[in-house]
Amino acid sequence: MGEKSEVIINLFGILDVTGEVVTMWIILSIVTLLSLIVKKNLKERPGKFQNIIETGVEYLDNFFTDILGKKKARKYFTFLASLFVFIIFSNYSGMVPGVGLTPYVKAPTACLSVTAALGVMTFIFLQVSGIKHNAKHYFKHFVSPIVIMLPLLLLDEIIKPASLALRLYGNVFGEEMVTEELYHIFPIGVPVVMMVLSLLFCALQAMVFTMLVSIYLDEVTEE
Repeated sequence: MGEKSEVIINLFGILDVTGEVVTMWIILSIVTLLSLIVKKNLKERPGKFQNIIETGVEYLDNFFTDILGKKKARKYFTFLASLFVFIIFSNYSGMVPGVGLTPYVKAPTACLSVTAALGVMTFIFLQVSGIKHNAKHYFKHFVSPIVIMLPLLLLDEIIKPASLALRLYGNVFGEEMVTEELYHIFPIGVPVVMMVLSLLFCALQAMVFTMLVSIYLDEVTEE
């Protein structure tokens, strides 16, 4: 929740393993295992599970294409889709019974350190992508339309990842706090309703984060 993350174990004297880290390891293991299962069992005539996966991939592909265009959407699909999958799994992990009640397993996106790391990673990816796509245009946009705009545009680039991190953390943490308080006030009925709403809310937050990253990516990779 909102309290400081408790260190479970320190690895090699340099890495503090918290409940959020453990949950991320579990999420990465599950996603990796699912990916291997899907890859191993791909068929020309897909079954129900493959149909669900293909529908999800197609939806994300169309979503990114609407923002970036077909060429750039295909180019950056792996990064954007991975970001979406990690965030939505992290959000949903907070709905698993017992998560958050023990220091050993906690929802990653309810921790500011995790969302800040996502913001920094996104910032680096955007800058590298902009330079690789068209370095001349990338550096030129910092002094357009006039050179005096440089400080403001540099500040804008820094604010973008910070706003992404704070928005995701604030929404997920706030939703957890509201759900917890309502559970104490109305232990019967309300938790079920909130769980249904949380299913939609968690997916929405993952979609909003990746949508904003896609928009920023489209801006830095303009011709």
